[in-house]
Amino acid sequence: MEADSLRERGENTMSMDISLGREVCGDLAVAEPREWLVTNGIGGYAAGTVPGLLTRCYHGVLVAALKPPLQRTLMLAKLDDTVLYGDRFYPLHTNRWADGSVGPHGYRYIERFSLEDTIPTWRYACADALLEKRLWMQSGENTTYIHYSLRRAISPLILTLKALVNYRDYHSRTHAQDWQMEITPIEHGISVSAFPDAVLLRVLSDRAEATLAHDWYYGFDLAAERERGLDDREDHLHAATFQVTLHPGETVTFVASSEPKASLDGEAALKVRRAHEHKLLGLWRSSRPVELKASGFVNRLVLAADQFLVDRPSADEGHGKTIIAGYPWFSDWGRDTMISLPGLTLCTGRPEIARSILRTYSRYISQGMLPNRFPDAGETPEYNTVDATLWYFEALRSYYSVTEDEDLVQELFPAMAEVIDWHCRGTRYNIHLDPADGLLYAGEAGVQLTWMDAKVDDWVVTPRIGKPVEVNALWYNALRTMAKLARQIHKPHQEYEAIADRALARFSRFWNPSVGYCYDVLDGPNGDDDALRPNQIFAVSLPESPLTPVQQQGVVAACARSLLTSHGLRSLDPAHPQYTGHYSGTPLQRDGAYHQGTVWGWLIGPFVQAHLRVYNQPTKAREFLEPMVNHLQAAGMGSLSEIFEGDAPMMPKGCIAQAWTVAEVLRAWLATGD
Repeated sequence: MEADSLRERGENTMSMDISLGREVCGDLAVAEPREWLVTNGIGGYAAGTVPGLLTRCYHGVLVAALKPPLQRTLMLAKLDDTVLYGDRFYPLHTNRWADGSVGPHGYRYIERFSLEDTIPTWRYACADALLEKRLWMQSGENTTYIHYSLRRAISPLILTLKALVNYRDYHSRTHAQDWQMEITPIEHGISVSAFPDAVLLRVLSDRAEATLAHDWYYGFDLAAERERGLDDREDHLHAATFQVTLHPGETVTFVASSEPKASLDGEAALKVRRAHEHKLLGLWRSSRPVELKASGFVNRLVLAADQFLVDRPSADEGHGKTIIAGYPWFSDWGRDTMISLPGLTLCTGRPEIARSILRTYSRYISQGMLPNRFPDAGETPEYNTVDATLWYFEALRSYYSVTEDEDLVQELFPAMAEVIDWHCRGTRYNIHLDPADGLLYAGEAGVQLTWMDAKVDDWVVTPRIGKPVEVNALWYNALRTMAKLARQIHKPHQEYEAIADRALARFSRFWNPSVGYCYDVLDGPNGDDDALRPNQIFAVSLPESPLTPVQQQGVVAACARSLLTSHGLRSLDPAHPQYTGHYSGTPLQRDGAYHQGTVWGWLIGPFVQAHLRVYNQPTKAREFLEPMVNHLQAAGMGSLSEIFEGDAPMMPKGCIAQAWTVAEVLRAWLATGD
C-alpha cells in the first residue's frame, strides 16, 4: 500500500522512534495512562488511550471545532472494532463500565503501538493475521480518517465496527435518558442529526456496508475524571454498524466528518498528511545553519509544536493565527500564546505564523492589555492578566531578532506605545507604575493577574497583589525592547530608556540579602513576600536582566537547590508551610496545589537559559533537559505534559500536551547546541 511504501522509502522517518510492544500494550494498568493526540489546525482534535479505553470526557475520534478554533464538540466517541477470523471472534476494542468491570479486553491483541511521526498506529495480532490501523485528521477540516490494512493472513477476515456517537460540549458529559437522534442512511454510510439545529455528523466508508442502529450504551467509566474529582459516567449512542471483508493486502477507510464533502480516498489523505509533516521538518532544517544536524528528539518537538498552531480568523485578519494552550481542554490564552510563540514558530522555521499571531493579537489590545483568554462560548475576551501584554513585547523582540521585519514593527509600534502609556498612568485591576520607585504594581482583591492564576469560586489561591518579581522583570525587559525598536525605526526612544533606568535603579529592592535570592512580591497587603518561588528565574533568563551577575548566580543556585526537578521547577519551596506535593482530588484540592508546589514543565526552559547565562556551560545545561526525552513516551505520547507532582515520583498531571512546555524545551535545547 502507499503508506507502507512511503515508510519503506524513508521519506518521513526522521523522528525518534516511539513504539510500545506487548509488554506495555498488554498490561492495562501500564498502557492506560499513555494517550495519543491528533489535531487538524483549526482547534479540532482526536484523542484517546493506547488500549482504546475512554478515560476522559475529552476523548473521542472526532472532537470538532465548529467555530474555529473553539466550540469544540464531541461528535464521534469511538469505533468499537471486532474481527472474525476463521471461526473465532477477536474484539479489538476495550471498555470499562460503571461497575468497574472491563470488557472486552481488546488491548490483549495489540502487538505494537507506535507513532509514525504524529500518526498513532496499532498492529493487532489475531492468530497469524496482522491487522494495522492508523488514525489522523485532515488539516483545516473537522475530518478524522481511520484506515485499516490487512498486512498478513492466510484467509479473509471480517472487520466489524460499531460507531458510537454523541453531540456535546467537550467539557460536558452525556446522560442519555430518552434522547433520540436522527440517523439517516446516505451514500457510503450514515448521517447523524443530534437535534434539529445540530451540525450533521457523517460516518462513511469507502468499502464497508452500514446497518443503522439506535442503541444507547450506558455507563462508560471515565477513570481520569474520577481522579480529578469530576463526573465519571458517560453514555454514547450506537448509531450504526459497519462491516467489510478484507483479503490479505487489502485496506478499508472510515471517515468521520462534520464537513459536507469529505474525501473517502484514505490513501490520498494519508499521503497529504505525511507530506505536511515532511514539510514541517523541511522548514525546520532549512531554518538552521547547514552544519547543524537535528536530533530525533528535536524533530519530535517540531512536529508536536505544529499541533498547537491553529487558525483564528477575524474580520480584520482572515488568515489570523493563534496558539492552543494545551490539549485536551485549554483554548487559546494570551499569556500562553506569547510565551510559546518563539519556540513553536521561530525555532521551527515558521516566522510567518509568528507574524500572523502578533498581528492577530494586536487587534484585541484594550486599555493597554492583551486578553488573557478567549472563552469557549461567547465573543468577549477576558483581560484579567498583568503579564500577557509584557510577554507580547518579548515575542515581538524574538520575532524581530530572527526576521528584521521593520514593517511589522512600524505597524505595531503605536499599539505598543499605547500599552506603555496605559501602564504608566494606570489601567484595569489597579495595574499602574508606582511613582515612588518606578516599579509596576498590580492587583486587587478577588482577581488573579499573574500566571499563578488558580482560583476556586471566590478564593484566589496565590493572589500576589503588589509588585511581582517576574512582572517587573518583564516590564524592564519590555522597556529596553521598546527603546531598541524605537531606535531601529527612527522613533523617539529616550522616554523608554528613562523609565527603564528608573526601574533598574529600584529593582534592587527585590533582592533579599538574608537568603541570597529575590522576594517574590513587594509591597503586598502583608508586606514583602519572601517565599521561594520560580518567578524570579525570569529576572535572569530574559534578554535584559535587572540583576547583578552575583545576584543572578544566587537566583539560579536557589532555584536549583529547592525547586528544580527532572521535568521543571516546583512552584513553591518544599520547605514552605503551604507546600503541596501531590496534585489530585477535587477541583478545590487540585487548584489549591496548582501553584503551591506543583512542578511546571515550561519552567525548565527559563531555568536552562538562566543557567547558561550564569555558567556558560551548554553541555551541562542540556543535561537538565534530557529527562524530557524519555517523557515523550509517557502521558501524551509524542508531546510534553503541562505539570508534574512536586513529590517523587513526580507523576505527570494536567494536560497531556502543553504548548509552552513544548516551546520552552525546544527553545532551550537549541540554545544549548544543535
